[in-house]
Amino acid sequence: MTAPTETSPAAAIQTGSSMANTSISAAGVRKALYREALFAAWLGLWINLGLGVMKLIAGLVGQSFALLADAFNSISDCVTSSAVIFALYLSQKPADPHHPYGYSKAEALAGSHVALLILMSCLLLGWEAVERLFVLHPVPPIWTLGVAAANIVIKESLYWYKIRIARNTGSTALLAHAWDHRNDALCSLAVLIGLSVVIVGGQTWIAADEVASLVVVVAVGVSAASLFRQSLREMLDLQVDGTVIESMRETVEKVPGVVGIEKFRVRKSGIEQIAELHLELPATLSVFAGHALAHEVKERLMAHHPMLRDVIIHVEPAGHHDHPHEVESRLGVAN
Repeated sequence: MTAPTETSPAAAIQTGSSMANTSISAAGVRKALYREALFAAWLGLWINLGLGVMKLIAGLVGQSFALLADAFNSISDCVTSSAVIFALYLSQKPADPHHPYGYSKAEALAGSHVALLILMSCLLLGWEAVERLFVLHPVPPIWTLGVAAANIVIKESLYWYKIRIARNTGSTALLAHAWDHRNDALCSLAVLIGLSVVIVGGQTWIAADEVASLVVVVAVGVSAASLFRQSLREMLDLQVDGTVIESMRETVEKVPGVVGIEKFRVRKSGIEQIAELHLELPATLSVFAGHALAHEVKERLMAHHPMLRDVIIHVEPAGHHDHPHEVESRLGVAN
């Protein structure tokens, strides 16, 4: 790649103006994705609340512990959705002197706390189900099957909707929610099977209701543990997927004047990303020209990858590893 010519002040001002327009455009894309993620989270909250109330009433009236466990599942989803909604709003706050990287990690923090709360609730509900295993109780009425079946259809539909939004926005919390809806659909299938066995088999198979509830509890517990693990990884600055970094590398390497990339790190921060790279430029460039070229790289990156909140660039002279003594000599460093 050819080295750039010296950049005039007028050209630098023009580059700065172009960068401002790019930043506005990238910010607009991020805002649209946040709106999409929030809409999906609000939709999930209201649907889960409706399903939770419906299953709670059906479980109490029909005396089905499996439906009550499934109601707890939906209500726990409401708590998770509420935490995600709060975190998504908080994540959009601009950076300030005390939080120079912004608040985008709030999503992972909220997810970890909610996951722990759900895990503790699972233990209590599981213990109650075990205690009821050998306790006789009335056979649930046949209409409870319709409640479980309706939940399967609704939850599976929510799964396909949210998986699309999660992949579009890159939101870990929404991705976890999508799979949580799939788990909920499978849980409701277990409830449907358990209720069918009880209704057909009568008191002889009454324990099937509690067995189905235990299946629900285990599935919810596994989902909560997975959400906690993913949230913890994000809080520990999880590196983004390799294909994303490779795509960003290609964007940088296409900028005229860039010799190479020594280091490239991109960490996930909520649904946004922060990139850090060591950029190799021709050693003969002036500081002014190198600074202008680094800004050009940042502009290109943020234009082509709008989920980047910020790009931190460290400029390295190309071939500096090959000639350490020459560099020391130019800087007047004694051996």
